[in-house]
Amino acid sequence: GPSFFGSNRGGSTTSPPQKRLTISNVSPNLRNMQYAVRGSVVIAADQIASDLETNPEKYPFKEIIFTNIGNPHQVGQKCLTWPRQVLALCDLPAEVGVDHPSIGQLFPKDAIARAKEIKDALGVAGTGAYSHSKGHIHFRKDVARFIEERDGGVVCDPECLFLTNGASSGINMVLTALIADENSGVMIPIPQYPIYSATIDILNGKKVGYFLDEKKGWDLNIEELERSLAEAKEKGINVNSFVLINPGNPTGQVLSEKAVQDIVTFCSKHNLVLLADEVYQENVYKGEFVSCKKAAHDLGLIDENKIELVSFHSCSKGLFGECGRRGGYMELVGFEPEVIEEIYKLASSGLCAGLAGQIMLSLMVRGPQPGDESYESHQKERNDIYDSLKRRSKTVSDGLDAISGFSCEPTQGAMYCFPSVQMPPKAIQEAEEKGISPDTLYALSLLEYSGICVVPASGFGQEEGRYGFRTTFLPSEDKIANAVELFRKHHESFCEKYN
Repeated sequence: GPSFFGSNRGGSTTSPPQKRLTISNVSPNLRNMQYAVRGSVVIAADQIASDLETNPEKYPFKEIIFTNIGNPHQVGQKCLTWPRQVLALCDLPAEVGVDHPSIGQLFPKDAIARAKEIKDALGVAGTGAYSHSKGHIHFRKDVARFIEERDGGVVCDPECLFLTNGASSGINMVLTALIADENSGVMIPIPQYPIYSATIDILNGKKVGYFLDEKKGWDLNIEELERSLAEAKEKGINVNSFVLINPGNPTGQVLSEKAVQDIVTFCSKHNLVLLADEVYQENVYKGEFVSCKKAAHDLGLIDENKIELVSFHSCSKGLFGECGRRGGYMELVGFEPEVIEEIYKLASSGLCAGLAGQIMLSLMVRGPQPGDESYESHQKERNDIYDSLKRRSKTVSDGLDAISGFSCEPTQGAMYCFPSVQMPPKAIQEAEEKGISPDTLYALSLLEYSGICVVPASGFGQEEGRYGFRTTFLPSEDKIANAVELFRKHHESFCEKYN
């Protein structure tokens, strides 16, 4: 009899079934979304890295130097010992970990004590169970104390803290709440870290750019903010929020206390929700980090309930560099309780942030204390990483600025340099013919010449007629010094080719 699934007894062929999801009907917001730090240049770098495994002589270099993303451990930064010891003991069953009779021969006393404290707080659930959707209260209390100490005693309510999978998932949640329709506008810096432009695009909101002043070390200008906001309002855009990245990414500036106070005042004046991306607050090499929360408190805006502020932080950056743990937090200040409940509902739909990230975040904000067995060694490891980052920041920014045709502002913080590059007219013409940006053409040329993978500046946004790229200074000191020389040699070769 006839088969339910049909038959091909007659030998006739059937065309393959039409796929339901195709590139033509996939979400246009997804199709249009761009995320430069994992874009076409990185895809090319991954292919070259694969080619080098099978044919090491194919290129004039032996390896790819990935300077495209702030991923410290990928390029050789050593992990801090004490946090990894505590995390390992938290994961191990007690009988082969904290309660093993020989455990004191393998782990320092303060690591064992902290792991026991965490295991007691987690109870029978341990590290393998979901936590509260805001994050375990034990870790949120650690974060709250850290914020209070950082900001000179400004109160932090653990119930207004959400522990998140890196800062990224917190940013996504807040933008999801803010972008109610296609007319919702978010003010973002130009240049900016592309998580903001990408997320706004996929949520079908409006990007409202404000330019940072490169000639003044990427400083903020209140007149520019007023101009940007006024122009957006003239277009009928409902601007409801403002993104500040401090220390800057990709630009590496550290804002003065007055500049931060100007920003919170601007947001209060125009009733804009302030998203304060402060994940590089430990990466400050010149100046001093001032949080938006402290600035708002000092101006009386929090006590007077005149600001809505979300602050983000992460254990992916700073001196931990634990990107793979996906540990972060956001603090909500000045919001209606009903709004916090809606964001909690959204967090609940993702169940919770990973427990390894929650623990790592707790260890970042509350490390070994003076007198503890691991205190001095932990501080030395942290200081060594910081001092090396500071040296590398100067090596790269000074080195790039010295290249003829380059201009690079000194790096005050974060992990990046963002030089501008004079582009030969013939290179601009060739890029147009290929349908790519001139700095993508440049970055691909640099990759094939040197094995250095950078991100084209166009992926972050920049003024018309400017070209360049973003590079980290995370590879080891010997590699980064060699990279600066390769940047110079490549630029000479590139200009010779296109002149």
